[in-house]
Amino acid sequence: MVVYLISYGGSILLARAKHYYLSGAVLLIAALWLYIRDYRQTKNLIHLRGLFSLFWVGGQGIACLKLSQLQRDWTWGTWICFALAFLGFWVVFEVMSRLYGTGYDSHTRWRGFRGNPRPIFEMICGLSAVSVAAFVWEAAALGYIPLFLRGIPHAYSEFHLPGIHYFTVSCVLVPSLSILYFHVERGRGSERRMVIAAVMTGISLLIPVLCVSRFQFVFAVMLATITYIALQKQFDPKYLLGLTGILPVYLLLTVARSHDVEYLNGIFEMKYARMPIFITQPYMYIANNYENFNCLVEVLPKHTFGMRSLFPLWALTGLKFLYPDKLINFPIYINKEELTTLTLFYDAYYDFGWVGVLVFSCLLGAAAYLLSVKLREMQSPMGYLLYAQMGAYLILSFFTTWFSNTTTWFYLILTGLMGIYYHMNEHRRRR
Repeated sequence: MVVYLISYGGSILLARAKHYYLSGAVLLIAALWLYIRDYRQTKNLIHLRGLFSLFWVGGQGIACLKLSQLQRDWTWGTWICFALAFLGFWVVFEVMSRLYGTGYDSHTRWRGFRGNPRPIFEMICGLSAVSVAAFVWEAAALGYIPLFLRGIPHAYSEFHLPGIHYFTVSCVLVPSLSILYFHVERGRGSERRMVIAAVMTGISLLIPVLCVSRFQFVFAVMLATITYIALQKQFDPKYLLGLTGILPVYLLLTVARSHDVEYLNGIFEMKYARMPIFITQPYMYIANNYENFNCLVEVLPKHTFGMRSLFPLWALTGLKFLYPDKLINFPIYINKEELTTLTLFYDAYYDFGWVGVLVFSCLLGAAAYLLSVKLREMQSPMGYLLYAQMGAYLILSFFTTWFSNTTTWFYLILTGLMGIYYHMNEHRRRR
């Protein structure tokens, strides 16, 4: 923590002196150090605090490089909120670790998950069927499939029916379920079911491609990867190089969305006009979210006291259709119309200012601790899926307001229902 505080103070001073490259480099080094520290203590490549440290602080370091004309010097309020977002999470996690143990103490025994494969297989087939049916319903009702359209950059954002689209995108959970299934089924001689599960996984990855959703495709792969690593007693980081195989699909989907180089460069407004697009695009998808948060801090006229963060409740209950002016019609403060992604803490600040950011980060730290400490002895397959989701949200903490996003809560509710289904089957099997 001392290393972070010194680095953060140095980054602020360097940014104020216009030494942006140095300001960003200091935070990037601090993020790497924080991650390595947690990794050395736990030998867990996907330790939740380590992931949050690496990607939240590292993302801020990338934003501090100021490579785009859209970026401005941050206000003191922004710097304070970014620090509180990290400090609340880290300190709560550390305090709970010292009080109750880390889950990686020498006396803690690693227990590999060995469950009942049949209900997991049934969930794979059932969720895949529901997702395919919802996709067909949307395609038939809207009259098109986004992948086969040309010249319409925002085709995916318009491809959804209220309520139905949640089921369409639930396909992202299937690859992770398949990893769990293969883990417990191997060696039991059920090759036919394993082939069916593999086919269902392929179909589930095809749906984001047909929807031209780069995010859903990457998210599905990310969940499956985290689940696989969580199931292993030891994992060689070199195997992560295999993830480069998703790059061709990502590029295909970029082209299919009519996002050519000229279009993207016109939006991103890079200071160096000849910056390669494979650097520009990921840079802006990380950096500009911090700029949008700074924009919020600068211009927000008043706080909404929970109304923004409770949006999933308004959406899932249908109240947003009854009282839109009172419940959901709050403007988004961003620095450019096309760049609408936000950070994890955007709505927390929108609702309660810096207090909301601090309290929310503390709650996240407590939740991350509880999941991390249970990982080595987790015996529920849905526990691994829940861990994978939390890991993905912390990795993408720079991207959007995950926990005031209705789809996130739909996934969590669906995970809970599948957990109940699994344990009901286990109970019947043991009777």
